[in-house]
Amino acid sequence: MSRKVGQIIARGRRHWLVRVYLGRDPETHKRKYHNRTLRGSLRQAQAYLTRRLHETDLCRGVEGVQVTLDEFLDHWLKTAAKPKVREKTYRDYEAMLRRYIRPYVGTKIIAVLSPLDIQGAYQQMIDRNLSARTIRYAHAVLRCALRQAIRWQLLLNDPTQGVQLPRQQSREMRVLTTEQARVFLRVAVRTSYGPIFAIALTTGMRPSEYLALCWQDVEWERGTVGIVRTLQRSEGQWRFAETKRAGSRRVVKLQSWLLSLLRKVREESAEQTRDDVFSDLIFTTARGGPINEDYLVKKHFKPILRQAGLPEIRLYDLRHTAATLALTVGISPKVVSEQLGHASAAFTLDTYSHVLPHMQEEAAAKMEAALLNGLSF
Repeated sequence: MSRKVGQIIARGRRHWLVRVYLGRDPETHKRKYHNRTLRGSLRQAQAYLTRRLHETDLCRGVEGVQVTLDEFLDHWLKTAAKPKVREKTYRDYEAMLRRYIRPYVGTKIIAVLSPLDIQGAYQQMIDRNLSARTIRYAHAVLRCALRQAIRWQLLLNDPTQGVQLPRQQSREMRVLTTEQARVFLRVAVRTSYGPIFAIALTTGMRPSEYLALCWQDVEWERGTVGIVRTLQRSEGQWRFAETKRAGSRRVVKLQSWLLSLLRKVREESAEQTRDDVFSDLIFTTARGGPINEDYLVKKHFKPILRQAGLPEIRLYDLRHTAATLALTVGISPKVVSEQLGHASAAFTLDTYSHVLPHMQEEAAAKMEAALLNGLSF
């Protein structure tokens, strides 16, 4: 006698237990069921059962073996995510799923994965005191994967819909003031890694961008440098990679004193002999190799801040400082956006909205001076 694949059992007035047979566990050989108690009419319970049975049928793999979320995520990472995103992004996706999603719902059959299951995984993250930003990132990766499952016709509905996410607090941006930036440069340029921090503070490049600069990127006559690659370390090996996005490939104008500083760096590096793909790097270690960002922060950036008596900020905040200073002195947001490699000037203004009140006051003062010149009331 064949076993029923789906049942509706009355549990009281307008209460129903819907059971869907999922087969046997491959290790314990025990029968597995998806159980869901619903409140409503019999027709609503039947509709739910029909939908679940259809999803289960869609999700049957080779030889009737049902696909778990772990199995699906393995396939999604390899065939959908990896060819599409940068290597660093791929590693972030893999790590997010491995740390925060797979341990809680990875063994679930994808066809019967519910919003309640996913909510439970997020609650586990909350109980571990993980930040709202981390939880939202994990949610974004899982949602991306499950929406691909819908496109592959493995699911009818997105189980991440309706899940409640913790509210993310706005992260306060920490930047140096104009005077603090002067103090920072005064101390930094006296150190061996000073030119790196000078580049960071005056151009707003990302760390992965200025650490990947090569001498061939510098146009001495024009006083510019081209940003065409990034530097990344993967599985213990250094390599050049694409910029964050196509729009991040750009040409940045260098200040004249910075060009002079780079000429001194080139004279000193001429003594180094290194014959490999990194031999043309502008900024290198004493042995001529690529510079590790974590080492740069711990051994040089943080000590400079302490020596200068400045507040503790992140290395990336030098990029924010460069943008803030540029907007403060009246440089067009469009120009600042192009220098930073942002997708649009609107994104730049939204990111650095804290500068807008100052800009509006200055604009109002200039308009007043232009309109009221020679007039009296």
